[in-house]
Parts: sequence; structure tokens; C-alpha cells
Amino acid sequence: MVAQLIKNHTNLYDTDYNLWILETVKKLEDRDFNSVDWENLIEEVLGLSRSDKRKLESLLMRLIEHLLTLGYWESEKERNQAHWQGEIRNFRKQIKKELKASPSLKPYLQHIFEESYQDSREIVSDKSQLPLNIFPEKPFAPLEQILDENWLP
Repeated sequence: MVAQLIKNHTNLYDTDYNLWILETVKKLEDRDFNSVDWENLIEEVLGLSRSDKRKLESLLMRLIEHLLTLGYWESEKERNQAHWQGEIRNFRKQIKKELKASPSLKPYLQHIFEESYQDSREIVSDKSQLPLNIFPEKPFAPLEQILDENWLP
């Protein structure tokens, strides 16, 4: 199959991604560096970093959403508090694991904190049907406190 794709000048990366991965790994293991599809391999490796960043941003936003919900959605607090606190713990632990695996992402978390807070604020307003101005315009706590497993609003 690979030979046929090469004959037709078709890139394996575009036609069978899984087979491209297997072939690339084999080429790397065999030290056959001249036949490696470097352009797509470099793009994939960079994609791993982008994926880690997106995951961390998503976890931070979900954490902030639940902290805002816990702190400001009074009418639902009695019924949902335990669930929200469980989610807060879950997101904090996931963020901690991501940062343990890639400590160099800690500055990125600080970099996206303000925007993540604003996005989370809008999402919680939509979900709770509470007016946006109920939630503080500026983050209600610094990032370090938000990540602190012993702190709740």
C-alpha cells in the first residue's frame, strides 16, 4: 500500500494517518532518517504542545466556572454544593498532574488566567441565568489561590 501511495505521489499522512504513524515510527527505529516525512512529523510534535495547552486551558476554565458557581449561585448552592466541590477538587488535581508532567506550562497558565476568568464568568452567567454583573469583573482570587486545594470561595 505504501509503495502504491508513493507511486501515485500521494502523501500517506493525508490518506491513512494511523499507517503514517506506524511507518514513521518504523523509520525512526530503523534510523532511516532520510525517508522520514519531517514536515508532518514536526507539525505533529508541535501539535502535542498545543494540545497540552488547550487541555490546561479547558481545565482552568472548568475550575473557575465551578468556583464561581459555588461562590455566587445561592439558590442552587444547598442542592449542588457537594457536586461542585467534587468537581473543583477534580479539576485542581487534573491541573496539578498536567503541571507535574510539564512544569514549563505553569507560566502559560498565568498568561491565560485573565481571559479564562472572563470566559468562565460569561459561561456561568449563561448556565445560571444570573446577570453577568453578579460575578466580579476582576478575578475574585489570584491564580495561586484558585489552584490551592484547601481554598474555597
